Amino acid sequence: MTGSELVRRAVLFQKPERVPRELPEPWGSDFLWVWADAEPDWKPSFPGEDEWGCGWERDPAGKTMGQVKYHPLADYSRLSSHRFPNYDVPERYARAAAQIAQNRERRFVLAGAPISFIHRLEYLRGHEAAWTDPFDHPEELNALLTRITDIAIASLNHFARIGAEGIISADDWGLQDRPMVSPKVFRAHFKPHYARVYRHARSLGLLCFLHSCGHISSLLDDMIEAGVQVIQMDQQENMGVEELARRFGGRVCFWCPVDIQQTMVRGTEQEVSDYACRLIEAFGCYRGGFIAKWYPSPEAVGHTPEKIRTMAEAFVRRGVYTPEGDLAPAAHAA
Repeated sequence: MTGSELVRRAVLFQKPERVPRELPEPWGSDFLWVWADAEPDWKPSFPGEDEWGCGWERDPAGKTMGQVKYHPLADYSRLSSHRFPNYDVPERYARAAAQIAQNRERRFVLAGAPISFIHRLEYLRGHEAAWTDPFDHPEELNALLTRITDIAIASLNHFARIGAEGIISADDWGLQDRPMVSPKVFRAHFKPHYARVYRHARSLGLLCFLHSCGHISSLLDDMIEAGVQVIQMDQQENMGVEELARRFGGRVCFWCPVDIQQTMVRGTEQEVSDYACRLIEAFGCYRGGFIAKWYPSPEAVGHTPEKIRTMAEAFVRRGVYTPEGDLAPAAHAA
């Protein structure tokens, strides 16, 4: 099977030949990532400005993305006059279209779409305002999230047009031991906008991926109901692999590395290998349901080359399915 077939079958629980993966060389990736370019005529009006008008202070060492120091919508009175980026510009997708045209290996084409709600809200409004808006400014918050949703939907139309197969965005909704917002707040203010985006994406034939780290298990039912088909989480130990599998296995596809904060840092190589196999056995036993991953900035989180190799080899060795769609016995996969 091609990477495209493997990923699609894993997400839809349709018997892939093996667990799809996004791993470093020499183990390889079944994904081709594409993004929209900047608006052709846009130029920053001050150093560090992004297309949304947010002012960034970048990390000189390049290990982190930096942080926003200027929030253009700190006052909602600026909302009506604020310049938002235009994602309905075909030229933004020309480079991505060329990459897709060269996708001779038929890897799964995953498009990074501008669907971040809580992070973009923090960037535009500021951290404190983002978390108090549901209580202090619910109408203005809904208007802003609706505008972000409109922008996201414009991008989906173009990604579908050029041949993308799935879309991914990132919103980290979790602290270490609980979500950042209550399920009630999430349902009232954010879930409807996710649902609108994912409903449109799925009508275009796009699979829906979401990255979200932290303790998000109490929000996952709502994410799935909104249309998320793949949850990419770099942490699982804080929620429990078996507990996640019990509650959500077979309902959403998990895309994970070995837990990046715990076992990949503190575990032995044997523990890393065992954990990788646990992920496959817990999440991938539904004729699919699991995609293997690594963390692509290992030096930032203290992952050694030896543990990365151990993890990748375990994913490849254990991630084999029988023709019936069951995981091959561990002894046969070794």
